[in-house]
Amino acid sequence: MGRWRSGSKGLVVGNYCHDVILRDGAVVGESLGGAASFIANVLDLLDIPCTYVSKVGPDFAYSVAHLPCVVPHTKTTLFHAHFFSPSPPAAGPHASGCPEDQQDCHRSHTLHSHQDRTLKLLHACEPISISDLPLPSSLTRSDFDFDFGMAVGVAGEITPETLSRLLDLCRVLFVDVQALIRTFDVADGTVSLAHLRDTHFVHLLPRISFLKASSDEAEYIDIQDARNSCCVIVTDGREGCRVYWKDGEFQVPSFPVIQMDPTGAGDSFLGGFAAGLVQGLSVKDAALLGNFFGSLTVGQIGVPRIDSLKLQ
Repeated sequence: MGRWRSGSKGLVVGNYCHDVILRDGAVVGESLGGAASFIANVLDLLDIPCTYVSKVGPDFAYSVAHLPCVVPHTKTTLFHAHFFSPSPPAAGPHASGCPEDQQDCHRSHTLHSHQDRTLKLLHACEPISISDLPLPSSLTRSDFDFDFGMAVGVAGEITPETLSRLLDLCRVLFVDVQALIRTFDVADGTVSLAHLRDTHFVHLLPRISFLKASSDEAEYIDIQDARNSCCVIVTDGREGCRVYWKDGEFQVPSFPVIQMDPTGAGDSFLGGFAAGLVQGLSVKDAALLGNFFGSLTVGQIGVPRIDSLKLQ
């Protein structure tokens, strides 16, 4: 992968969205969502310059530092996360009504074992196409336009063609597997997962540098095969994360935290992990930094406010 140069510049691609949290059918919270929003929160704090490519509709309700492209005649991607309180007779002594995994983004009943949450996509903004990305600096490539890139879609907005172009533009590419394997029920938008081998992205795996997945998403990846092509990082809530590569693997511990909302924790992790590498940390130390940002995220609802003093 080579050494990172001073002033490394990144390219982050993925749509912003609106997140609505419901408990037993009642709305209990609304916030800015989308992996790009959580990642920008981390990278901006660490003064890492990036270009952001995101799309929203005219209904976009939040103020952000990195302006998205507003697409007329469409709506901003909208997710509803339904949480359900356990029934007292059926709930065991350990049932808390909260997901166990602290570092996954957007849990759902269908695709995960957690029985108290269902994630649904109500509507999605249009995909990000090749024409939305920065133009290559030259047709004959002798160098990359960006030191690193991050493919962090949440609602299928990153196409195989767009991912391929990102690989051309970026020396190192971080990919959240949810951008590649999420599927959506045509009737009610319930989120599920497809196996990576059954997608149109699998042939690009050897060109990806880092592939991040939650422990549940990892079940839809052949880890032993993927680790021969790239570095795979699996987040696992209270257990921290596990890093796999061709010649080995190791576990990185988590930080203790009281969980309020797991949404975006995996995104903050990935932002912290990428930032750590860009700033010269080892993979293990970068993963620890990622765990730190993930823990800060689950302790708040929505994009977290991070005290810069905590980083010291």
